[in-house]
Amino acid sequence: MAGRKIRWGLSRRVGAIAALTTASLVATAPPASAGLLGSLLGTVTGTVTGVVDSTLGILTPGWDDNATTPPVHLSTVADAVGTNDLWPRGFTGKTIGVAVVDSGVAPVGVLGEPGKVVNGPDLSFEGQTAAYAHADTFGHGTHMAGIVAGVAPGAHVVNMKVATREGAADVSQVIAAIDWVVAHRNDPGMNIRVLSLSYGTDSVQPYQVDPLAHAVESAWRNGIVVVVSGGNDGTTRGTLTNPATDPHVIAVGAADIKNTPSASDDVVAPFSSRGSASRTVDVVAPGVSIASLRTPGSTIDDAHPTARVDDRYFRGSGSSQAAAVTAGGVAVLLQARPSLTPDKVKALVRATATPLANTDARSQGRGRLNVAAAAQASVPYASTQLWTRSSGTGSLEASRGTSHVAADDIELRGEQDIMGSPWVPATWAPLATAGAAWTGGTWNGVEWTGSCWCGTSWASSTWSGKSWTGKSWTGKSWTGDEWAGKSWTGKSWTGDGWTGKSWTGKSWTGKSWTSG
Repeated sequence: MAGRKIRWGLSRRVGAIAALTTASLVATAPPASAGLLGSLLGTVTGTVTGVVDSTLGILTPGWDDNATTPPVHLSTVADAVGTNDLWPRGFTGKTIGVAVVDSGVAPVGVLGEPGKVVNGPDLSFEGQTAAYAHADTFGHGTHMAGIVAGVAPGAHVVNMKVATREGAADVSQVIAAIDWVVAHRNDPGMNIRVLSLSYGTDSVQPYQVDPLAHAVESAWRNGIVVVVSGGNDGTTRGTLTNPATDPHVIAVGAADIKNTPSASDDVVAPFSSRGSASRTVDVVAPGVSIASLRTPGSTIDDAHPTARVDDRYFRGSGSSQAAAVTAGGVAVLLQARPSLTPDKVKALVRATATPLANTDARSQGRGRLNVAAAAQASVPYASTQLWTRSSGTGSLEASRGTSHVAADDIELRGEQDIMGSPWVPATWAPLATAGAAWTGGTWNGVEWTGSCWCGTSWASSTWSGKSWTGKSWTGKSWTGDEWAGKSWTGKSWTGDGWTGKSWTGKSWTGKSWTSG
């Protein structure tokens, strides 16, 4: 399969985005203690089109452009998965941190409330420009964070931005973000117990050696429940996306709940990936026409105006949304039962899921998420997972699958990260396992971010120019507003400018596409 090249750059379109980013998100986490290691699915009513999400496959769901498609509001979603049954008892996810590794979070709606969002370091290609740092110029991350907040209104979101306005991100950025979350999970005010990943690559590298799989497993073994979207390939690709292929984490498929809380009329969305005989999704969750927070002026908001429900909300469908629903549900469960380990959480989630009638296990896993039942049930006796552990000693390039970021037509390929640093798995893997891959602001031997907490976010660091595959782009400043000699002014990359195939084996242009 031909590889898909994703060019990246900063847009000069400030507009609404700049207005949003002028207001810093207020976070409650105090400075880290000295000595701490630091530092993107079923049949959808209406037309579903895809916006390119991220090179790492931060798989944006299809955005529902048919204005007649009934939006499923988050109150219905919370009712369907049972979290609102727990809210009157005080279990809202309070004190639980949910790390969202995505395209950033805009301070809109409840996400603009003091303490609701804590900014981790911006590891995206936009992080060096103040007007874009932490902001969601693409629009996907805010949609996911809004779902988490709607299902778990007491939880706080840790914003780990890795993707740009064009959705560009490399797998090394996501691995770095996961490692940072693990290193800072216990920082004062953080309490990161859940990691939400609404993306996947089309890598076919076995999870037992894959670096991305090893990163999520390391988070899991360090006490963080990792929730991953299963993919939006339906029956066309016989595997889930990476890292959902890793059986240790919770892989989620998308259910069409028909806009009712009852599971009696639910079906698995046709686009939801069925996986393989050996690895299917664990559960399904609402993932069709979900109305969550929109980011005015973002790429997907501009490209899909008829998907807007109103001034505040936007409809989207995919296993991305389903994963975010599940991440919020797990946050509520962990507040209710804080002693649960990730293995016990997964065992409970699977054991208490509501089976869908006339639906095979390969489509639904154990059934639809039921947090209310999980909060009351006994932990299954055989809750410890015995799957082969990932060594992380595989190829970073293979983990990328068929897509690559490119600057000035120079693709990032091979065993190196975005800084041009060599990828040495024998060095990185044991550090990731121990939760020690970050030292201050340094990851994989190079400074990626500052190591101090500066009131509202982690300090940024000026990245130096590096070389990709022997071709230098040192003449371009990471702190400027133009990348690789090309301006992205007013350029929509939906429908043109993209080559090859998507992360999940389908075209991203002009078609309904699969995503996480």
